[in-house]
Amino acid sequence: MEVKIINNRPVKIWTGEVEESAMEQIANLTKLPFMFHHLAIMPDVHAGMGMPIGGVLATVDAVIPNAVGVDIGCGMCAVKTSWKVENITPDVLRKKIMRGIRKAIPLGKEHHKKAQDEKFMPQGHDIDSMQVVRSQYISATKQVGTLGGGNHFIELQRDEEGNLWVMIHSGSRNLGKKVGDYYNRLAATLNERWHSVVAPELHLAFLPLKTNEFNNYWAEMQYCVDFALCNRRLMMERIKEILAEALPSIEFEPMINIAHNYATWEHHFSKNVIVHRKGATLAREGVMGIIPGSQGTASYIVEGLGNLDSFCSCSHGAGRVMSRTKAVQSLSLQDEIKRLDDQGIVHAIRTVHDLEEAAGAYKDIETVINNELDLVRIVTRLLPIAVIKG
Repeated sequence: MEVKIINNRPVKIWTGEVEESAMEQIANLTKLPFMFHHLAIMPDVHAGMGMPIGGVLATVDAVIPNAVGVDIGCGMCAVKTSWKVENITPDVLRKKIMRGIRKAIPLGKEHHKKAQDEKFMPQGHDIDSMQVVRSQYISATKQVGTLGGGNHFIELQRDEEGNLWVMIHSGSRNLGKKVGDYYNRLAATLNERWHSVVAPELHLAFLPLKTNEFNNYWAEMQYCVDFALCNRRLMMERIKEILAEALPSIEFEPMINIAHNYATWEHHFSKNVIVHRKGATLAREGVMGIIPGSQGTASYIVEGLGNLDSFCSCSHGAGRVMSRTKAVQSLSLQDEIKRLDDQGIVHAIRTVHDLEEAAGAYKDIETVINNELDLVRIVTRLLPIAVIKG
């Protein structure tokens, strides 16, 4: 970990390589008058909108919608099974399991044709008081249990003992985007009206504590976090059903779940503050977490060490090393396919467009993990055997 002083504020960084655009965003964050104590930057850092992905920002009495992002509650879940990968035949893997998953779970922009049972939706929220969630609720009942696109994935993996694991990366779908976009626009309008010192071109408009706008965003954000969990949970349940049909007597351990786009109240350095994690994962002491690699590389199940310097956080993945556009323009489709084929991984890279999420577009996960061994303890290393991308 390296400490830099930027605009007279400490920034603690867990990597020696930060792209210029991300560094500019880090500098912008240090100018916020309500930033608390220091800024923490995880080893998977890369530029985002307003705040870099892989950033952890604590604030005093203010929330920044863009410091959470539009895929509110996006995160990971994983389940360990009792089945040994070596006992799964290629025919069963491709025709029963992979085909079954693709049939049961809509991918990319696809939704369910029919609304799912409301028991699969978040419970205990006052939806009638939520402007955006209320308007999107019917649509959301068709989105729960769907993967989405971009870097979201379903992956079958083997651990170091050869056990089969299922891992899912997904978020709050269009619901989270609607909520994030609405409150970011609202915050920008209010900041302009208040003559805020936070310049609009920084894309860091905020909502202050004890305002109706803060309370409304907080409630809708929390709903989206819960919806994202419901989304992952439903997908996992349907994958377990497919596995149970294809692999007799298979058993499943409890699901590990962790979000990496949200804001929450926490107590740090003797003060209650709002911690924004944008592409960062909670790593409080003893908390189980998931740090996925890129397509075709290892992923890790980890346990948090509770490092106060990171606000008890760690990376959320490998982190991009190039944009999607640059990946399409610069990576070799043949090389990326060969990378997966040589490992015997079942995948769906077919066209140049698929290079957006190729392994070559991401940082080396082993380097990322090595940079944060003071933040987490490795529980197990997982290697992919089959990948479904959104």
